[in-house]
Amino acid sequence: MTAETKLHPRNQHRDGYDFTRLVKYLPELEAFTLRSPAGQVTIDFHDVKAVRALNQALLKAYYNINFWDIPANYLCPPIPGRVDYIHHLADLLASDNNQVIPHGRNIKVLDIGTGANLVYPLTGQSEYGWHFTGVDIDPTAIKVAQHICQFNKLNIKLKLQKKSGDIFKGVIGRHDFFHLTLSNPPFHASTEAAKKGTQRKWKNLGKGTQSKLNFGGQNAELWCPGGEVKFIATMIEQSVEFADQCLWFSSLVSKKDNLKPLYKILEKVKAVEVKTIDMAQGQKVSRFIAWTFIEKQQRQL
Repeated sequence: MTAETKLHPRNQHRDGYDFTRLVKYLPELEAFTLRSPAGQVTIDFHDVKAVRALNQALLKAYYNINFWDIPANYLCPPIPGRVDYIHHLADLLASDNNQVIPHGRNIKVLDIGTGANLVYPLTGQSEYGWHFTGVDIDPTAIKVAQHICQFNKLNIKLKLQKKSGDIFKGVIGRHDFFHLTLSNPPFHASTEAAKKGTQRKWKNLGKGTQSKLNFGGQNAELWCPGGEVKFIATMIEQSVEFADQCLWFSSLVSKKDNLKPLYKILEKVKAVEVKTIDMAQGQKVSRFIAWTFIEKQQRQL
């Protein structure tokens, strides 16, 4: 990464990875460092162990997470891009708060599909002090996330979603209220599509036809029936039942072409306001969609 990454202005990683600082916090990372053709210190991002060590160092150096680890084959997310979502969500809340970003545990955030990595609650709590609830359908992911919380003495609520077809039911209680929900949904429609996507990625990177992701990922993290559009469509439809219990619902949308059908569903369910926020990391452009059923004058933080 370089200073041209176009990450959010508050993103601590806008200027790239400071390996001197990272190695200071996690000496084990040094064994994975190497020199790029341009002479810069970097790591081999195709190496699963190197990527995991980088994440451990980033979380320790910038977010006060002294212990972080995940089982083999679980999603190991790129921290800079993930925390960008958090910063843009903070701006979204500020738009309803006289442009002042709210801090503190009175701001409640629900992370749908938090995963074993727990990256959004870890970074969001550190940056803004918000209170997070993480939800996942994978019992192992929840156990690993609990271990991370216990070791770091973090007060993050974790819930197992027992019904795979439900997103908010069984999670949002009758008296609960959330200021934000967020999600990084599985984007493939099948295991075969996920495998082909991985092989295409490796081929583009000049690594042949390997099928293993350098960032890992369990089935539930990579695919679901109908893929990303179906997952988000279901989320939108189910959000209606909890319309007055959440200020802003949101989800990442990996493909721009997926926005059009989602807009139609949001119009059908009569969302009061819909926002699409573009994000960028280097040459990669991503976005998230946010919607609310609460009128502007009633949105109080």
